[in-house]
Amino acid sequence: MAAKPPRGPARSSAPSTVRPSADTATHTQAGAGERAVLDSAHVGDIQGAFGTIREHDTEGRRGWRSRGLALLAIAGPGLIVMVGDNDAGGVSTYSQAGQNYGTSLLWVLLLLIPVLIVNQEMVVRLGAVTGVGHARLIAERFGRFWAWFSVVDLFVLNFLTIVTEFIGVNFALSYFGVSKYVSVPIAVVLLVAITASGSFRAWERAMFVFVFANFLVIPLFFLAHPRIGSIAHGLVIPGIHGGANSTSVLLIIAIVGTTVAPWQLFFQQSNVIDKRITPRWINYERLDTWVGAFIVVIGAAALMSICAFAFEHSQYFGNFNNAGATASALSSRLGSAAGGFFAVVLLNASLIGAAALTLATSYALGDLTRTRNSLHRKVTEAKGFYAVFTLLVAGAGGIVLIPGAPLGVITTAVQALAGVLLPSATVFLLLLCNDRDVLGPWRNPPWLNVLSSVIISVLVLLSLILMATTVFPHIDVTRFALIGASVLALGLSGFGAAALRSRAGGQVTVIDSGPQIPKQQWTMPPLALLQRPVASRGRSLALAGMWGYLILSAILLAVKAAQLSGA
Repeated sequence: MAAKPPRGPARSSAPSTVRPSADTATHTQAGAGERAVLDSAHVGDIQGAFGTIREHDTEGRRGWRSRGLALLAIAGPGLIVMVGDNDAGGVSTYSQAGQNYGTSLLWVLLLLIPVLIVNQEMVVRLGAVTGVGHARLIAERFGRFWAWFSVVDLFVLNFLTIVTEFIGVNFALSYFGVSKYVSVPIAVVLLVAITASGSFRAWERAMFVFVFANFLVIPLFFLAHPRIGSIAHGLVIPGIHGGANSTSVLLIIAIVGTTVAPWQLFFQQSNVIDKRITPRWINYERLDTWVGAFIVVIGAAALMSICAFAFEHSQYFGNFNNAGATASALSSRLGSAAGGFFAVVLLNASLIGAAALTLATSYALGDLTRTRNSLHRKVTEAKGFYAVFTLLVAGAGGIVLIPGAPLGVITTAVQALAGVLLPSATVFLLLLCNDRDVLGPWRNPPWLNVLSSVIISVLVLLSLILMATTVFPHIDVTRFALIGASVLALGLSGFGAAALRSRAGGQVTVIDSGPQIPKQQWTMPPLALLQRPVASRGRSLALAGMWGYLILSAILLAVKAAQLSGA
């Protein structure tokens, strides 16, 4: 067994001395193909909902049929994480956008497609190449403090979001006259039963039932008699019906938060690992993710359009209350079939959202506590993993049963909170995807770093606008946004110029330590062989600044939620 190296590389003042590249030397120590998996259940055949791929399958896929069968076996993590993102809070947020602002906010969804693809493609590579979950990688590369900080944030956000999923269950089945004291407990038992089956394939097949049920939005869309011209106008021409103000900006941030959520990063990386996807199959999982990204945006646009066309020129327009009231209003405007379809879509979204969110939390806590966390294991083999899942869904369901709980306010506030917390999650993601020891030849190319930096900066700008409108309710939001965008553009330009100068002046010669390993066979070596990167002063200050930013944002967001509740 190889001895564990020091936790940090020795500093050297000689610029010409460079350690061997992680593309060659570091991985040679571990051996080609040796993955740093933390649970033996994460190694073996890929057992997907629609097929199996053997662990040592080296057969080339040349025909469309063989490639299609491989895609069917691998498909799952990307589709589930994306469709799960159109959860109860998503249905509520998109409905509110359509009912209060018509089709004028559809452009926000179109802009989110590249954000979804970029973020989730990076976690696909991290999962397949490293075999280690997102929380554990943060612990290894940034320290346990930052790992626990990220996971505690994730735990709080996810728990509150799971509450909104059971709010959705309540609203959906209340439409059919079912009491929440019956519907919510049944939903809790159903979710635990599906997840604790001890079979990854059985769990994934249950999730695909929810994925396919998501397409019930199609007949509902046509019942609303949509106008394609209005939809196209809303997609390509940015605008806000009634003008920009603090409430509309909060809703835009809620749309961002419900469509691009931090839990997605943790879930898909761990689910890719749990499904036993290796670098050989990355392109198939990328396609799974890309298809999922378009499906989630199309579904969100359909929900927004349904409410826009159903409620225009009526007493319901501009008066969104909650998703349950929207179902009743749709029944009044379009007939009982429309209301029933909407209620079923809401129920389906709530269940798949609760399943994915709770599993993401269980994966993350399992990573940090180093306990078994695989859907391949039975309850007796992973008691802690399944106990966390059960306690989360039971606790969240219990809150919904409390009389007088402010359910509507929780729904809106949670989605906006996700938008505020997302910048920190994406910062860690970007740093990990540039870590030579972690991803080797799979790390980000320069163009992707540029695009990711722009995405993170825009997310930060949206959060700053939220804080400004909270502290100064009468601020000119449009002017503030233009000023912020100008400052952002200047900052990105300066950062880019500094990066180019640093790159030009920092060229070194890498020592060749042996034959290079083919990219498709390169995996991260065991964690014991990795050296923790040197914590520079700039890196530490950036992380500390992000911590303070998150605390301030969360406080101001809570103040805004309280203002909306009082109003």
